[in-house]
Amino acid sequence: MSVKHPIIAITGSSGAGTTSVTRTFESIFRREGVQAAIVEGDSFHRYDRKAMKVAMAQAEAAGNHHFSHFGDEANLFAELEALFHDYGETGSGQARKYLHNDEEAAPFRQEPGTFTAWEPLPPSELLFYEGLHGGVATDKVDIAGRVDLLIGVVPVINLEWIQKIHRDRSTRGYSTEAVTDVILRRMHEYVHFICPQFTRTHINFQRVPVVDTSDPFIARTIPSADESLVVIRFANPRGIDFPYLLSMLHDSFMSRANTLVVPGGKMELAMQLIFTPLIMRLVERRNKALSR
Repeated sequence: MSVKHPIIAITGSSGAGTTSVTRTFESIFRREGVQAAIVEGDSFHRYDRKAMKVAMAQAEAAGNHHFSHFGDEANLFAELEALFHDYGETGSGQARKYLHNDEEAAPFRQEPGTFTAWEPLPPSELLFYEGLHGGVATDKVDIAGRVDLLIGVVPVINLEWIQKIHRDRSTRGYSTEAVTDVILRRMHEYVHFICPQFTRTHINFQRVPVVDTSDPFIARTIPSADESLVVIRFANPRGIDFPYLLSMLHDSFMSRANTLVVPGGKMELAMQLIFTPLIMRLVERRNKALSR
């Protein structure tokens, strides 16, 4: 953690909705004139798309049926912690991009599913990470311990699966059976690497549908925002102006002393209201520290 070079991390599993949350943060950065270096978690996978298929086949042949992007073997945890350490110390560090599709790959004249070269981050006021592992802590690394503001995005599990199935079918051309196989393979590492992160977050956002999602594998549609509630849990509620939030977020209520429940359609507004002052506080602390 660093006053001069703060780090914000959004963590959540595949299909959780972290990309949508990132767009909200980008909107805040633009509106408030905050210069952020944005890093995607996919860029710290160990293997590119082709190499990952080979590594998965080798793991399967060796009897490892849990090898996946959720775990340590398929990711560069040490390198991610090193980035957070270096950024906290110097305001810079080495990062790269993972090129998901043709559109992203075209400017680099590379194939989709590959990485760009490692390069220094551009000048910035803060580092913003979005991915699977912003809150990981193991016996070898403590990525979570280097983050100044750690946010979890956690749909209830059936909703998470529905969102992943629909996304992978529509944008990646996978069958429901193929996505189901991925979910099952990842379950062991989901329990050991993804879930524990949410005990380390400063704030969690959990979307809960209020329609039947009993069998996510046959659901034809993703429950809409208006068919959901969002449970927002603050690890330390001190300094949070709950009366103000309740007045601005109509039909919201407190379910516990540190937990705010808002209508799903107001999730983005809630994020704007909650995170704008937190971000500006980090920037103000940074500016004061640098001016001394």
